[in-house]
Amino acid sequence: MRYDLNLLPVFLALMEERSVTRAAERLGITQPALSNALTRLRALLQDPLFIRERYGMQPTPKAEELAPAIAEALATVDGLVRGQQAFDPASAQRLVTIAPNSYVEYVLVPALVARLRALAPGIRLRLTPYGADLAETGVVSGATAMVFGRITDPPDNLVVQHLMDDGLACVVRADHPEVGARITRRQYERLKHVNMLPPGRLRAGLFQRLERAQLKREVAVSVTHFLAIPELVAVTDYCATLPRQICRRLAGDARLKVLPAPVDLGSFPVQMAWHVRYRDDPAHRWLRELVVAVAGELAQAAAG
Repeated sequence: MRYDLNLLPVFLALMEERSVTRAAERLGITQPALSNALTRLRALLQDPLFIRERYGMQPTPKAEELAPAIAEALATVDGLVRGQQAFDPASAQRLVTIAPNSYVEYVLVPALVARLRALAPGIRLRLTPYGADLAETGVVSGATAMVFGRITDPPDNLVVQHLMDDGLACVVRADHPEVGARITRRQYERLKHVNMLPPGRLRAGLFQRLERAQLKREVAVSVTHFLAIPELVAVTDYCATLPRQICRRLAGDARLKVLPAPVDLGSFPVQMAWHVRYRDDPAHRWLRELVVAVAGELAQAAAG
């Protein structure tokens, strides 16, 4: 059977973008050309594949079934081709999809983007959310290049690399009426707290550490992004328990003060994972090395 392999990237772009306009922009083609390719795909696979609804193009069950296999096939071919090519970061043109958890997005991604701008300005990053399910990020199929966070129970086709460790500290408003230069266990347990509810494992990790330390915490409000926390703490008498790397950034805010936790809450790992097929891809390997270097500099700065 003869068919056009160029149709498969169109399928994946529509699966990820759920929009003809965005998919066409991503592939660098016109909307009519993409629509024409979709028509040919539907004829080839004998299914509508994508149904236009109010909030975008929704995949049919057939499309959902085909997506992992198509993504894996294209990633395999892409890896074989790229593995034979020399890689020059200064002239490379590539869009790389990564899935950082909210901690990594806040702490590491800005430094990584700054480094890419200096060394490889043609490499663009596309961030996709990292939830509790690795498969949803696309890294298991290879559609997403890398995932960052705390990687637990990875499948056999993922390579996991440790990047750094971080600990926990407390943040309160600078003129807090009860808390001075340090926060005691009694004060910590008496205060109300702002709780971070990121997707993934950080939430469970903090609760487990508090439980092991027999440290009680009354949560007054829970938020879904680190950026909301300083604004809440600055106008209340609440306390937030946050990773030290985030506290380092908040320490420059005159409205806030960062204090050691009343007890040692231990540390948590920050890891990077990628599909085994990218092990020898020159561009992927270069980017991984850059991530490791950036993470090492952040850890060294925090230790200093």
